[in-house]
Amino acid sequence: MGQALYRKYRSKSLDEVVGQSHITDMLRRAIASGNVTHAYLLTGPRGVGKTSIARILAHEINQLPYTDESTHLDIIEIDAASNNSVEDIRNLRDKVAIAPTSAPKKIYIIDEVHMLSKSAFNALLKTLEEPPEHVVFILATTDVEKLPTTIISRVQRFNFRLIDSDDAVKHLRAISDAEHIDINDEALQLVARHGQGSFRDSISLLDQLRNLSDSTITPDLIESVVGLASNEMVLALLNAYDSQNLAKVIELINNAEKRGISAITITDQLVHAVRADITTHPERLPLLDKLLEVAKSTWPFVKLITALASNTIRTAAQATMPAPTAPSKTLSNPTITSKSIANPTAKPKAADVPELKAPEKFVEPPKPLGPEQPFPWEEFITNIKTSSPGAHSILGKCDYAFDGTTLTIFTGKPFAKKQLDKSLPIMQAVLESVGVQDGVISVLGSTKPSDNSAITAALDIMGGGEEVEL
Repeated sequence: MGQALYRKYRSKSLDEVVGQSHITDMLRRAIASGNVTHAYLLTGPRGVGKTSIARILAHEINQLPYTDESTHLDIIEIDAASNNSVEDIRNLRDKVAIAPTSAPKKIYIIDEVHMLSKSAFNALLKTLEEPPEHVVFILATTDVEKLPTTIISRVQRFNFRLIDSDDAVKHLRAISDAEHIDINDEALQLVARHGQGSFRDSISLLDQLRNLSDSTITPDLIESVVGLASNEMVLALLNAYDSQNLAKVIELINNAEKRGISAITITDQLVHAVRADITTHPERLPLLDKLLEVAKSTWPFVKLITALASNTIRTAAQATMPAPTAPSKTLSNPTITSKSIANPTAKPKAADVPELKAPEKFVEPPKPLGPEQPFPWEEFITNIKTSSPGAHSILGKCDYAFDGTTLTIFTGKPFAKKQLDKSLPIMQAVLESVGVQDGVISVLGSTKPSDNSAITAALDIMGGGEEVEL
């Protein structure tokens, strides 16, 4: 069985580590000068070399050669995800007192250290406070925020960076050439970008791709394998946003969904494209802000359409507002004449004083709703009319309820609910335009429950129904 590329090309020394020179330079000098501390903490995103450097550091401190298959009695690796109880750490603390068998130091590598329980951290803290001279701890984690400050304050911390795209492409090219993988530069850049700064993810994707084609690996092949939207589709979405073409946005998103491309993937590609052209298209900054909210949504596709439709909805909403009128010009002081100076008590004539008119009222854009404010239902359905006349017609016959965050629409009929569901992206955008930020719309095919609890209970007993006023 062939060895995975990310293991085959894992760094074997600090000199071979790519993209983390700010860490390897300090560690190399510390080892050369003999200034090895009792505990190190390696933090940063996954796939950037934390575990590899932990193993290299352990072997170089003990002046031992390192390979991927290296094992040594005085270098102990512990996975905190499966050894996270206080009993596990107490057992470790008992073994710490035992001197190393042959190496200068006994080194404990604790991976994903943030997974330790609170009591386990307390047990580890005791050892970190008073470690034996022969022991070195190397802790690694992707989630440093979960570590107690008492632990962090007793270690030397090194923060790992995401791998720069140029460094990633250069490293991937070296691997491709060594493995005789036929891949063009544009495809390598796409592999590096999909890895999102993780060497391991980028190399794993390259490993997957080499078995899929006997010819040159191209961006088109990568897009189909990974489930990426094509560059043409991304550009078309941005052009539809710029031209306020809501129908085109919905068509493109529906096509992407049918092809199995996730909303999060499209969003990541759009964010990358907007950032790359931000100096030439600064008008897309509002879109970038909305795209960053897609991943947090329970309905990513709806949120994505809403983000791309926001330009259309905002323009439509502004078109329904009265244009602000500038106040009429007035003179700051009446005209002063020689007559008024000679007789200061004389009242000025009407012709001497310009007519003062009250300025027209300025219409401000919608402000966020306060928790106690009623929902502007009429404004909501009016703003929908421009973009979706059909939804506007149905909403005129619906009831609603609003709790400050969720707008619940009661259609009374399942068919009407199905029709409104098709316009959810439009309604979501209009919801924001009337002042409800990060709100949720829920469309129900039932009628609105009665406020009278006795009537509601009676309707439930009778299998449902509708309260009718006579």
